[in-house]
Amino acid sequence: MAITDEARNRLYNTLREKLGAEDATTMMELLPPVGWADVATKRDLDHLAALTKRDIDRLGADLRAEWRRELLQQTFALLAANTTLAAVAFAAAKLT
Repeated sequence: MAITDEARNRLYNTLREKLGAEDATTMMELLPPVGWADVATKRDLDHLAALTKRDIDRLGADLRAEWRRELLQQTFALLAANTTLAAVAFAAAKLT
């Protein structure tokens, strides 16, 4: 049975008569806004958790690969700079 706005209004009026306006409003706010079709289920949350984990794992793998490439590039640049400095030092030593 689909809950209509008319049925919700009737329920609110009944609650207001029995409990008072403040408690009736509190009770109505605890109900799902449109119907149970709009409420997330445990299965929905499990699926979302699996997708989020997959995305985070993929991001971690991409970051590790990028860090590895950057470290390799910096290592070769440092090696080239050290080799150049050593060559300059040996050349300067031969001139003196």
